[in-house]
Formats: sequence, C-alpha cells, structure tokens
Amino acid sequence: MNRTFFIVGGDLRFAALADVLAENNRVFAVGFDRTAAMSDKVQTCDNVLSAEERADCIVLPLPASADGVTVSTPFSGRNVSLESLTHIIKENGVVFGGMISPKVREIFENRGITVFDYAQREEFAVMNAVATAEGAVQAAMEELASTLSGRKILILGAGRISKVLIDVLSGFHTDITVAARKCSDLAWAKVYGCHGVRISGIDDILSGFEVIFNTVPAVILDENRLKRIDKNCLVIDLASKPGGVDFETAGMLGVRALWLLSLPGKVAPVTSGKVIADTIGNILSERSESNDRP
Repeated sequence: MNRTFFIVGGDLRFAALADVLAENNRVFAVGFDRTAAMSDKVQTCDNVLSAEERADCIVLPLPASADGVTVSTPFSGRNVSLESLTHIIKENGVVFGGMISPKVREIFENRGITVFDYAQREEFAVMNAVATAEGAVQAAMEELASTLSGRKILILGAGRISKVLIDVLSGFHTDITVAARKCSDLAWAKVYGCHGVRISGIDDILSGFEVIFNTVPAVILDENRLKRIDKNCLVIDLASKPGGVDFETAGMLGVRALWLLSLPGKVAPVTSGKVIADTIGNILSERSESNDRP
C-alpha cells in the first residue's frame, strides 16, 4: 500500500529511513538542512506546512523530543513544533516515534491521533542491540590499538546487548565473564560458554580484566570499584542515562572510560534506518490485519 510519510527530524538513521520508505511511498523530509543527500525520490521541505500533501504517517526521531515541545532536529537549525504536526496529518493517520514521553504522546492523542513507539518493539530492540554491540567492539579495538584475541573481558548485565556482545566477542576468542543479578542469567552465560558471577561479587575480581563493557543503566562502577580496576583496563559504558560508571571519579583515578550513547546512529545509520523502516512496516501490517478482522 502506497502511503505518504513525513520524516521529521532525527540523525542520519532517519535520512536512510527516508530513502528506504521512498522506494514504495511518497516521502517528505523536514529538518535535514545539514545532512547527507537523500534519494531524489525524497522531497525535502523547509517546514511541514510547505509540503504538497498531508501525511498518512509521521515519523519522529529517537528520542522524539528533548523538551516535549519541539522535535529533535540535530541536522537542522530550525525548530519544528510538535503542535504543528497535528495540522498536517490525515484523519486516521499515525504518528511513530522513539522513546515517546507522556507529554509528547498527549499532544497527539488529545486530538485522536494514534501514536506508536517503535523503540518499544522487540524486533527493533534486538536489531538495535546488534549495531550497538558491533559498534562497541569497533570502539574497543580502536581505543586499544590491538587485537582482542585472548583478552579477559567483563560484561556487566545480561540483556539483549550483552547477549549480542557475547556472540561477537566469542569470535575473537576472548575470555568472557558475565556479571548479572539473576541466577537464570548466570545459567545462560554458562550455556554461551562464559564465566558467570553475581554483580554483588565482582569486587574481588575486577583487577583481572582488560576490557569491561557495562550495559546496566545504574551506577555499578562507583569509586570503590573503580579503584580496584587495573589502570590499563578499558571501560566502555553502553547504558542509557544515568549510565553505569562514575565518570568524574574515573577521570580522577586515571581509568579509561568511554560512554558510547546512540551507537547505532553513529556506526551503522543505514542499517539502523532500515531497522526502523522494518519495524514501522510490521506495526502497520498488524494494524491493517487487526482492522480487517470481523
């Protein structure tokens, strides 16, 4: 089904998303003044009101908004108000966005507009974890300026990103330990060929690792634990805010610590744009099937 999409704001993932959607749809892009060139099939607009059509679907970035009032537009000097978007969407139109706050959701739903958060979908989270894990390994190799083979690595947390990290790092023949809270997660770590330890029990083993990846969005590596880390160890934090590392203390102690946020948009924008497109396609298909049921 051919639809009219408005891609409003976002990073290079959303420029790539516009290109993917334009293969079979009408696509207008707003908020990309300084981004890479898009396909000729994508019509760029100075503002949402200058477009020739109204939208079946509006796609907002990840996160959709930083202030709950305007769209996140890192590649544009112009602000786009969320309120303005309610005037360019068709009846029964849909808004998609990532990490949509209650305030943003309310702006649309108060006008009867359906809102979906694609970042809450499992298929998005899994594929996003792949780009994050690969980007983290790339960063580790660049920072260490050497191979990872044979290195002793600690992964804090046992979620999606950790599982993909295990898979990627295993190919480098690394010695991996997974620290988690749940006994079930530790059991799976062993199934994956890793050592397992409770997070509460890492204090006495921290000095033995050369690379530490954190995926837990809570400060695990505080001052006490940072003091136990070898000065040559590299710490890479992949967790969302507030992160898992006391970075100020790490700096004072001379511990190399990197906080790598939004890696998919930085290391694999084209792949990440396609992941968002696929996720939106899945949502629309499910919505259509639901409407067709008697």
